[in-house]
Amino acid sequence: MQEGQFAAVFHAVLANAEVGPGTRHLDVGCGAGMAAALSTTLGAVVSGLDASDALLEIARERSPGGDFPQGDLEELSFDDDSFDLVTGFNAFQFAGDPARALREAGRMTRPDGRVVIMTWGETAGMEAAGRVAALKPLMPPPPPGAGGPFVLSEESNLRAFATADRLTPLEVADVDSPWHYPDLDTALRGMKSSGVAVKVAEHSVEAALTAASTQFLMPFQKSDGSFLFGARARYLVAAVGHLLHGPHLTGQSFGH
Repeated sequence: MQEGQFAAVFHAVLANAEVGPGTRHLDVGCGAGMAAALSTTLGAVVSGLDASDALLEIARERSPGGDFPQGDLEELSFDDDSFDLVTGFNAFQFAGDPARALREAGRMTRPDGRVVIMTWGETAGMEAAGRVAALKPLMPPPPPGAGGPFVLSEESNLRAFATADRLTPLEVADVDSPWHYPDLDTALRGMKSSGVAVKVAEHSVEAALTAASTQFLMPFQKSDGSFLFGARARYLVAAVGHLLHGPHLTGQSFGH
């Protein structure tokens, strides 16, 4: 229910990367594997990694020919220079050591390949950002140094993060990906499955989580009982390979 709310972003990134037959694509923090499954339909050879074996079971069902080991973003088990494309959809910023996770992504990407970092868009004017604000009073205190879900939303922060060994940030693009649910029950089930909501559930009672989520949702209810509100994602494309480093590359397209 929730993964598909970002389907527009998955499609945009795969199109930008010109994924096609034979493309070797790794999605880190792949969850239930929707992005990998879409890549498979384009002819890519896919792999994915996640900490949750339950989600990986779904990813393996969706892409039977793929490789989906369980693991940590900071200690990836794949060989150097294994992939044409490595993607992290709302993944890198939640690693215990985000910089190390990104270096690992660069290590596994071919010298002429690309790494894509997707995060939330800037919060100003984005309706979905209100969901986090609605749940904030119920959240446990953040760990020391934790940046939160929007830490990379500012373009300057995202570009600074993407500057790592073997990586040179290129273009940044925004994608509108509105969230739509047919009814309140579906909306609550989807939104309560997210990482932020799970943290709240561990710290508070479920009734409080349900009440806060419902209060956020009600202004977006349509006459047919469905819910629709705006969300926006931002992704950055980074080039890989020491020969690619240099400020003259900033802003180039992601074509192969």
